[in-house]
Amino acid sequence: MTLAFVFPGQGAQTIGMGKALADAYAAAKAVFDEVDEALGESLSSLIWDGDIETLTLTQNAQPALMATSMAAMRALEAEGVDVTRAAFVAGHSLGEYSALAAAGALSVADTARLLRTRGQAMQSAVPVGEGAMAAILGLDLDAVRAVAEEAAQGEVCQAANDNDPTQVVVSGAKAAVERAAEIAKEKGAKRAVMLPVSAPFHCALMQPAADVMAEALAGVEIKAPAVPLVANVRAEAVTDPDLIRQLLVEQVTGSVRWRESVQYMVAQGVTEAWEIGAGKALSGMIRKIDRSVACSAVGTPEDVQKALQAGD
Repeated sequence: MTLAFVFPGQGAQTIGMGKALADAYAAAKAVFDEVDEALGESLSSLIWDGDIETLTLTQNAQPALMATSMAAMRALEAEGVDVTRAAFVAGHSLGEYSALAAAGALSVADTARLLRTRGQAMQSAVPVGEGAMAAILGLDLDAVRAVAEEAAQGEVCQAANDNDPTQVVVSGAKAAVERAAEIAKEKGAKRAVMLPVSAPFHCALMQPAADVMAEALAGVEIKAPAVPLVANVRAEAVTDPDLIRQLLVEQVTGSVRWRESVQYMVAQGVTEAWEIGAGKALSGMIRKIDRSVACSAVGTPEDVQKALQAGD
C-alpha cells in the first residue's frame, strides 16, 4: 500500500467542522487555538457556532479549512501516524497550503495568515458580480478549453480546475463564463452549472491577488516538506522551497490540475488516499479519475480510528 494524504479546498466548509476532533484530541484543539492567535480573532467560534454565510467568505473559509485539516492531521499524529506515512501530499487550491503545513514546510500560524491574506486578495481582485465560475459536466479538458476560447470574445475565460474526467470548471468574466456554459451545452455537455462563488478563481483576472501573494510569501520561511508535494500547477512532485514559493504564486492565476495530479500519484504507485479535513469531495473526484485508489475521509475522531484500522 502506497498512501497519499490529500487536503480539500473551498466548498467543503460546514459549521461545526473539526469540533469533535478538538474535543477528543488536545493536539487538535491546539491547532484552532494557534490559528485564533495568529489571526487575532476567534475563528474557531465562527467555525463551530457561527453562520455559514460568514464562514463561506473566502477570507474565512480558507484559514478555517486549513485549521480543520491540520486538526485532523494532529489527531492522526496523536495516534502514531505522522505525515511520513504518506508517499505524497497534495491539496486542491487552498488545500495545497494545508498540505504544506502538514508536511512541515510552513508553520500553522504562517499558513493561517497567508490564507487570510490570500482570501482577502482573491476577493478584492475583481469587483463582486464582475467574475464568475461554472462547472462543465460531461466534457473533457480539451473540449472545455475550446469552449472557453470560443466564449471569451476578448474577455477572460479559462479552464480553471481540471477536477476529474467528467468535470472541468471555467473561470473569468461573468458574461464570458455564461456564454461558455451555453456553448458547452450545445457541444454536448450533460450540464453546465454556475457556481456560488464570490470571485473568479484560478484565471488571469486574479493577477492582482498573485502580486499580493508574491509579496506575502517572500516574507515567510518555507522549509523542504517532509514528503514531496504534488503541486497544482505542475501535477508533479516538488520539494525545493524556492520552487514551492514560486508555484504558490503561479497557482493563484493558474489551473488546478487535479486530475493529472492524481494520475501522477497513481503512476508513482499510490493505491490509497486519505482526505484529511472537511468533506469527501476529493475522494469523489479521485474515484472518477482512478477507481483502483482506495479513499478514506479523515475528518472526525471516528474517521481517525477507521483510518488506523485500514492502515494496519
